[in-house]
Amino acid sequence: MSHPVPVSPEALSELLSELIVGRNETRLRVAIDGADAADPGRLADSLVVPLRAAGFAVARVHANDFLRGASVRFEYGKTDPDSFYDLWLDANGLTREVLTPWGVGGRYLPALWDAVTDRAVRAAYEPVPARGVLLVDGPLLLGRGLPFDLAVHVRLSGGALRRRTSPDEAWTLPAFERYEDEVDPTALADVVIRADDARHPAVLVRGG
Repeated sequence: MSHPVPVSPEALSELLSELIVGRNETRLRVAIDGADAADPGRLADSLVVPLRAAGFAVARVHANDFLRGASVRFEYGKTDPDSFYDLWLDANGLTREVLTPWGVGGRYLPALWDAVTDRAVRAAYEPVPARGVLLVDGPLLLGRGLPFDLAVHVRLSGGALRRRTSPDEAWTLPAFERYEDEVDPTALADVVIRADDARHPAVLVRGG
């Protein structure tokens, strides 16, 4: 697709699932990138059933379960957008415990850190399936060198992002402006979902 194509939310899930299945890879690591206001987790959840119906084991991992400890995240205050951008995600932990094992086989850790209790999660390592799809949702995932095989970016325009971000999270908005300027996730992603109207998304498949 060279231009965004309007689809229903149901058709979007089917399209993405077919795209993933069509990659003909035994293990695939998929980023569902987007601000919380864009609800990337909901999109990732919608892919579980159709992918399992296609014969894949599916693992859901949330980037928010791989944050650094509070002493690092809040070193410059609890509402510092640059810290949110640069310091919050434990990218090394996510790569070490999830993305690398998923790529080579072995065992992966579905969650590492509980940001609410500020303690390590006592999650058990799980075996990487022989034929599986890993779906990782969260904000600011692209441009970090994380080893994803497919990157989906759920995009909101600046106006939609401001309208749909809750007042207590408005301090994060400069981080997303910086993300647009420095990373340009729309250009970097393999698939871009324009989601200003969640009931009527449009999809652009890069190179399609």
